[in-house]
Amino acid sequence: MSETQEAQLKRMAMRSWRRGMKEMDLILGPYADAHLATMSKDRLIIFDKLLEENDQDLLPWILGQNPVPAYLTDLIAEIGVYARERLAAK
Repeated sequence: MSETQEAQLKRMAMRSWRRGMKEMDLILGPYADAHLATMSKDRLIIFDKLLEENDQDLLPWILGQNPVPAYLTDLIAEIGVYARERLAAK
């Protein structure tokens, strides 16, 4: 049985907030809260794949310290911009 959209969004939101690395919780959690509900089906698929990545890889990608896999380039850039704007607003 496949997952309902509501269940998928809840799972992805929880996985965004409970990463295992606090820095990633604080980056992905707010981003997910702000964007999951309005993401296209294709974007949700990519975000779900991003959630399968290790935090030790994700953080350097978002910080621009390591090259990002091609399939995540646009999403990682968007998340990085969102995180920096949130930080600047505080």
